[in-house]
Amino acid sequence: MKKWFVLILLSFVTLMTVFAQSGEIEIFSWWTGGGEEAALLATIADFEQLYPNIKVINATVAGGAGTNAKAVLKTRMLGGNPPDTFQVHAGWELTDTYVIPGLMEPLTDYLKLWGAYDKFPSGLIDIVSYEGEVYSIPLTIHRSNVIFYNKKLFNEIGLTKEPETWQEFIAALDKAKASGYIPLAMGDKEKWEAGQIVENLMVAEFGAANYNALFNGELSFNDNRLDSALQKMVQLMNYVNVDHAALAWQEAARLLYDNKAVFNLMGDWAEGYFKELGWTPGEDFGWFELPGTQAVFVLISDTFGLPKNAPHRNNALIFLEYLASPRAQEIFNPIKGSIPGRVDANPGDDPYLIETAEDFRTLAISPSIVHGSAAPEAFVTSFNDAVNALVTTKNITQAKQMILWAAEDVGLLTD
Repeated sequence: MKKWFVLILLSFVTLMTVFAQSGEIEIFSWWTGGGEEAALLATIADFEQLYPNIKVINATVAGGAGTNAKAVLKTRMLGGNPPDTFQVHAGWELTDTYVIPGLMEPLTDYLKLWGAYDKFPSGLIDIVSYEGEVYSIPLTIHRSNVIFYNKKLFNEIGLTKEPETWQEFIAALDKAKASGYIPLAMGDKEKWEAGQIVENLMVAEFGAANYNALFNGELSFNDNRLDSALQKMVQLMNYVNVDHAALAWQEAARLLYDNKAVFNLMGDWAEGYFKELGWTPGEDFGWFELPGTQAVFVLISDTFGLPKNAPHRNNALIFLEYLASPRAQEIFNPIKGSIPGRVDANPGDDPYLIETAEDFRTLAISPSIVHGSAAPEAFVTSFNDAVNALVTTKNITQAKQMILWAAEDVGLLTD
């Protein structure tokens, strides 16, 4: 009886929002460049066409792959001045920072009312939930364990097949180096880029189940496989561009487009960036999974939630219902270089996205560390610091100890 009452009440609220389609809504994000900005602007334009009486305030903060935006958002949320909705990575970035402190409204019943709850994979619903309630709407699905490559240079240096093993990958890097090209383009100006490489090396060493167990409290970080991942990162540093610490991820990816570098290990937002530059997937650039991770989908998901005391709550609900629809997800994702969170949404005709959507449906899923899904913010910060120290000093023992301390600080196993 109580459940029926809640559904009737929600239906009434939804009906009221139909008559309240006016005013404004502030959408907060860090999407300020490349394919991600283009995707956001296209989606906002479509929303405004559907709801011409709702003025969208596109509040963006640039820099640091969201680091600057997250700092501004936290100040606003804790100061009682929330936006109407905001971009946040699925998992601990949302849960630890805003859900547990009681700053977000649950969206479970709304998702069910909109007929969208069962359109997202159960594993993804688990990541955006806390104590049985959903707290954000997944808009994008990204994969981080992807190596993109310049097909022209790949062929020029005599490579004929994509590497499938670590030894084959190192041999390909050696060929690129001998040919005078940057073998592996890297830009770790903002730290997370190098951390992302290490988290993927950890997936390769541990496998999906054991990697996930590190963050479920079932497996200790004090494991030789962590040493192996760190050793491989040191090995890769022999192949990166000397100015890596001065470049952001876009600038590193641009080295492929400018025919200066052969490979780039980056999340598939780089795919959207390459398309924005004018490259055609499968013709100008190719891709393969980091060797050892072919059976794993290392997941990052951009989501949007509903803060308590949102100034324009009804309009926020209208926008969140729109984001949960196939229409919005099919507009946004092909431009950004991501796939929809809804499994019934069409990923488009991009061969990379079609392949990725199939992998999302079929492969084991592991959450990203550096993008806030696997672990609390305190661990992410310390993990990135440890990797940054490793890149600078090549001291594997020191980096591992820093990671063990970070795990211990947030209650993960270290013995």
